[in-house]
Amino acid sequence: MTALVLAEHDNRSIRPATLNTVAAAAACGGDVHLLVAGSHCAEAAQQAAQIAGVARVLCADGPALGDALAENLAAQVVALAGNYSHILAPATASGKNVMPRVAALLDVMQVSDIIHVLSPDTFDRPIYAGNAIATVQSSDAVKVITVRTTGFDPVDAHGGSAPVQAIEPVADGGRSRLLGREQTKSERPELGAAKIVVSGGRGLGSKENFDAVMTPLADKLGAALGASRAAVDAGYAPNDWQVGQTGKIVAPQLYVAVGISGAIQHLAGMKDSKVIVAINKDEEAPIFGVADYGLVADLFTAVPEMVGQI
Repeated sequence: MTALVLAEHDNRSIRPATLNTVAAAAACGGDVHLLVAGSHCAEAAQQAAQIAGVARVLCADGPALGDALAENLAAQVVALAGNYSHILAPATASGKNVMPRVAALLDVMQVSDIIHVLSPDTFDRPIYAGNAIATVQSSDAVKVITVRTTGFDPVDAHGGSAPVQAIEPVADGGRSRLLGREQTKSERPELGAAKIVVSGGRGLGSKENFDAVMTPLADKLGAALGASRAAVDAGYAPNDWQVGQTGKIVAPQLYVAVGISGAIQHLAGMKDSKVIVAINKDEEAPIFGVADYGLVADLFTAVPEMVGQI
């Protein structure tokens, strides 16, 4: 029994979500192989070989894989699927794009967003915005799985010495092409992998207030910035800052929620954080039900005072 993990990378380095997915694959039993599919991705493959618990790295290096198009990545995974009992990817935007295609091509069901491995064929996954946990058993010969990375502690990025095996890359399927890519560059930590996250909500009232209140706090803490869906919909923050069921799922060491009431949709994206601090003037706000520390206060007074004390 061997598991294949589809690595997320930028052709130079492996993204952190891959480390959590390797941990989930190891829990399925057997060896773990890592697929690095890209163009001029030898550097990423060498980094992958150092990940603890990886028995082999498969490097598919070809022009059709350089833009990480879901159709071509799925074809690459399917070309290898006959050798594996489990195929896993992080439940990120990329993984959610590729793995349903893999499952469809293999004519198997996908087991989505797992948070626990109970046995090689049985998994737990959250439903109803995390208010219930479903136990799912798959009888398919190949289990196609996406992994909620917050459910598994990452393996060590160093300490491994897996061999790197070059494999034949797939040809371009011609079904899609990349017209352009706009990337947001920031000196802040990546939201999904940050150890500290500070998020603002509707209570901030405007984009100007959001920037004035949240940016100094994030700067002081060295934190990533997040936002509730209400704040994003109102234009206070960009879409890629959204934390929640339809945004990013985070589980940092410290999560600070400012002016966020705590709707179920938001709680589903952050309630696994190790320590949650909530600041809200409404003492009945649902966010206080999951917070480790709660401060009932006007955020426009409390947050600047907090920044001044840090």
